[in-house]
Amino acid sequence: MRRQPLSLTARLALLFAMLTASLLLVLGLLMERLIDTHFDQIDSQELSAKMTMIDNLLGQAHSSVAFDALLLQLDTILASHDTLALSIRDEEDEVLYAFRPEQLTPAKQGNEVAAQTRWQHEGRSFIGREAEKTLPLPEPIPLDVLIGLDISHHAHFLSDIRRHLWTGITMATLIAAHLGWLAARNGLAPLRRVTRTASKLSADRLGERLSERDAPAEMLALVSAFNGMLDRLEADFQRLSDFSADIAHELRTPVSNLLTETQVALSRPRSAEAYREVLHSNLEEFERLARMIADMLFLAKTDHGLLPNPFETVVLEQEAEALLEFYEALAEEKGIKLQLSGNATVTGDRLMLRRALSNLISNAVRHTPAGGTIEISITPSQDWAQLSVSNPGETIPADQLPRLFERFHRADNIRSHHGEGAGLGLAITRSVIKAHGGDVTVSSQDGITTFCLSLPLTDRP
Repeated sequence: MRRQPLSLTARLALLFAMLTASLLLVLGLLMERLIDTHFDQIDSQELSAKMTMIDNLLGQAHSSVAFDALLLQLDTILASHDTLALSIRDEEDEVLYAFRPEQLTPAKQGNEVAAQTRWQHEGRSFIGREAEKTLPLPEPIPLDVLIGLDISHHAHFLSDIRRHLWTGITMATLIAAHLGWLAARNGLAPLRRVTRTASKLSADRLGERLSERDAPAEMLALVSAFNGMLDRLEADFQRLSDFSADIAHELRTPVSNLLTETQVALSRPRSAEAYREVLHSNLEEFERLARMIADMLFLAKTDHGLLPNPFETVVLEQEAEALLEFYEALAEEKGIKLQLSGNATVTGDRLMLRRALSNLISNAVRHTPAGGTIEISITPSQDWAQLSVSNPGETIPADQLPRLFERFHRADNIRSHHGEGAGLGLAITRSVIKAHGGDVTVSSQDGITTFCLSLPLTDRP
């Protein structure tokens, strides 16, 4: 079984504890070292002072009587120092004076002058110093002086320091871990809210949002991005729902017509001419279904970036002229004039651009009243080519303008087509122009509606 990894809160708490323990440990070891060094200096100074005192006393012994008095004086002095031990030997290693000699027995006496040693005796710690001195009698006598100092109180103090230090480090580590856990838990609260919000999301609950007021600065960007993602998801899901409903509605009408006409035709025997009329009517519905399916497949390709990359040099004036020739007969039938002005060259897919422009002209012809004029203007401007299609007619309400490029949306909200499109033409136009790196806008006021295509100019001559 795979081991469950530690949570981010636990990792941060553990990191706090480790950092705190490491820092306190370093400080504790440094403090212990400083205290130990300080005690060594104090002990060394005390040993030096006692050795100097003995040297001064020995220097005053110019006779045997003076030396005996010196020994009595040493007894008096050392009696008040319960931490000192002293041994004086002559060159034949005969003990001339000893004070607490049992404490000096374990000491390893070195051969060098002023040798400093450490030893243990009966569970107590000692530090000693050995030196060669001279007894100035009528004849000088070499002496070996060994002083021992009991430093057990220093060792006990350092032991207490270590014990309290480890206790303090342990408690501080636990406290730091707890505080780190609390800080991490509070700091990561927005993440938990994101998790709770994400767990509540469903097709029916896309309106959930995170509050940005109590989010920390480090989490504000995440909260804002998460809310933005939910906004996009909600909008896309709503468009998808509307699109699905519109598809069902648009497909239901021709399928219902086909079923009705076929059922009526089969309800009783008819002549060959009558059956032919039914088949012609059904053919129109099938053609309409085919166009609708082709348009929806085209839009699906644009949604997934599957349109071909533009690579041709397209002269907009030539494409517009070809389309005007195609719509000329229909325009004359409705008493509409077509005008074209300007020219520009862009890079793109010629058939796709012609399809986008054809949708705009078809839309203009359909909504222009008799006697009106459709104006197509092509204007190069810096790095962009502006192609506008203007036609007179009813003014489109301002609240309807942003929705004109939505799939299956029609400004008059009519669902009986009678030969009109399925409401996908403007959506296809926008997809084509977006695929070419351009943009399309629309305006409608004072009875004039204008669609404007913006396309990047080609670098080719």
